[in-house]
Amino acid sequence: MAFRYPAARRDEAQVDDYHGTRIQDPYVWLEDADSPETMAFVEEQNKLTMPFLEACSVRTRFQQRLTELYDYPKYSCPYKRGDRYFYFHNKGLQNQDVMYVQNSLEDPASVFFDPNQLSEDGTVALKMCRLSEDCEFFAYGLSSSGSDWVTIRFMKADDLSLLPDVLERVKFSCLAWTHDAKGAFYNCYPPQEGRTDGTETTSNINQKLFYHRIGTPQSEDVLVAEFPDHPKWHSSVMVSDDGRYAVLSITEGCEPVNLLWFCDLQQLPEGITGLLPWVRLVDSFEARFSYVTNEGTVFTFQSNLDAPRYQLINVDIQKPDRHNWTTLIPEHPKDVLGFVSCVNKHHLLVNYVHDVKDILQVYELKTGHLVRDLPLGVGTVAGVSCKKKHPDFFYKFTSFTTPGIIYHCDLSEPNPEPRVFREVEVKGIKQEDFQIHQVFYPSNDGTRIPMFLVHAKDLQRDGSHPVFLYGYGGFEASIQPYYNVAYLLFVRHLGGILAVANIRGGGEYGLTWHKAGTLGKKQNCFQDFQRAAEFLIQEQYTTASRIAINGASNGGLLVATCVNQRPDLFGCAVAEVGVMDMLKFQKFTIGHAWTTDYGCSDDPEQFHWLIKYSPLHNLPDPPYSGPPYPAVLLLTADHDDRVVPLHTLKYCAALQYGVGSSPQQRQPLMVRVDTRSGHGAGKPTAKIILEETDIFSFIAETLQLSWKE
Repeated sequence: MAFRYPAARRDEAQVDDYHGTRIQDPYVWLEDADSPETMAFVEEQNKLTMPFLEACSVRTRFQQRLTELYDYPKYSCPYKRGDRYFYFHNKGLQNQDVMYVQNSLEDPASVFFDPNQLSEDGTVALKMCRLSEDCEFFAYGLSSSGSDWVTIRFMKADDLSLLPDVLERVKFSCLAWTHDAKGAFYNCYPPQEGRTDGTETTSNINQKLFYHRIGTPQSEDVLVAEFPDHPKWHSSVMVSDDGRYAVLSITEGCEPVNLLWFCDLQQLPEGITGLLPWVRLVDSFEARFSYVTNEGTVFTFQSNLDAPRYQLINVDIQKPDRHNWTTLIPEHPKDVLGFVSCVNKHHLLVNYVHDVKDILQVYELKTGHLVRDLPLGVGTVAGVSCKKKHPDFFYKFTSFTTPGIIYHCDLSEPNPEPRVFREVEVKGIKQEDFQIHQVFYPSNDGTRIPMFLVHAKDLQRDGSHPVFLYGYGGFEASIQPYYNVAYLLFVRHLGGILAVANIRGGGEYGLTWHKAGTLGKKQNCFQDFQRAAEFLIQEQYTTASRIAINGASNGGLLVATCVNQRPDLFGCAVAEVGVMDMLKFQKFTIGHAWTTDYGCSDDPEQFHWLIKYSPLHNLPDPPYSGPPYPAVLLLTADHDDRVVPLHTLKYCAALQYGVGSSPQQRQPLMVRVDTRSGHGAGKPTAKIILEETDIFSFIAETLQLSWKE
């Protein structure tokens, strides 16, 4: 069947000039989320999409089975503050995870903070929280409807009594207590006109760093750092392990480089009363420096300075000249240094990523020598909790088929051995039914790209299997094995194969891998992903008409671009909260920070990179006579203030106009616009289950998959 799409007005007179090239922007009116015309467009689209999704043949079974299997207990690693342990737990289908406390690991736990009490539909989420060093106070940031805006509140940690302190206009913020528990550092933005609830598109600039003293109104907070000459700078403070130093990291954009300043808080006889006397240790954007710990004035940093796979260096801040810096743990010849934490006063927990799989080890802080490996399966360290002053630590392991094993290890014991502290099983899913393996395939330029495959044990390679191919490829983010019940249902009940392609642009092999998929080399990401699909066809796992591709955010850009470039290569495409207008993304909310990955159309050379692949600007005009597009489902949400909905709405209008009008286009081109929802973080369980049900029902319907018991 051909679909009748809602007519969207085209303003043909809307033309922008980019360095002498005139580009039409006929759907610019969709940038105004509050206009009656935009609201009517969204309503008409949902009237088309939702009945289609609700009528999908596998929908009822998928939702029922997903709800059953999602109902398993979820735990975070416990962490110690004062004499007590804290952890997050979800009994199964609670909309938000609940924070628990216990006096010892053997004592019964009680609820410490339950975000589910704050809204009936679970759309108020705990975005950030910090207990003060000795557990006197609890600071917590709440967001509503998925917005990045956060309101910070405070309570006493002993009797859970709420304090009157409230901090507003907080976004992309640190939250760091001084060790005397008198107050905390945080970031906020200056007031702006209009709303700040996550539905606006105003650019987020001129962020400032403040110190809030407990018991005082926000109006009396102390401004400790601002950068009026650099409106796009972001800052973040950590308080050193010994409580003496404030360590300030400053970034501009998302590139892995930062400035590093510090302040000796002991040198402030009157306390924190104004702009801090920052000492500039690193004062140029040439590399990333992340604080790990310090022994007196000798600071240990994780850095990619002359080390694209990262290393640990020591810097004595009393002798800050570069020639005095020393290497504690040099760059590994192949593996990427992931995270590093200090534990038991003189040990380091060190994570390496080896071919996208995690390794966890203990090193000596003083010498940088390896002490021992820690047991880990083939997968990912999904969490670590430790403090320098405590001898014990926890770490959590997960994989495509392992929901979570938490280990506990106490280094003060004579022969410390990690033991399983908590292991979760999901009833109804047997690990032995699945096979996981990693393959490597060549991209267009010969680069070997890793890809994980998850499928049934007895799979025959006969080209018949549906594939769910996922990718991201940006911002130095590594996509490692992770547990997702919906993926396993696709494999188990729809006869599918899960494929996760670790394309360039991510951080899987360090900075070099990341940079090979950014700026003028962004096309590498798209070619890597298309080659993944071609490899799966070539190796007789599947055929093009049975491949569904998926990605979110930067991954939504990936999906839309690949569909434009190779509509013949896929049967279905699901692009979630994607960056679709590559000529204007920098104008909205935090988009300006992404120019480090993408470039910016204000620059003539970079404009020519962007116009070649921008999803919105590479859709055909009617009459379209090229190969039919795969089925397309676009997802966005009304409170997404990270990648604002206008990206998806404009792309949808242009897609339906150009491709949807073609008589050959039989597959649907649809958009699902969620309400009281944002970019993804903090999404309530009920919404997650509905969204996954819609995505996989759409895939099953358009690829003509039937449910297998």
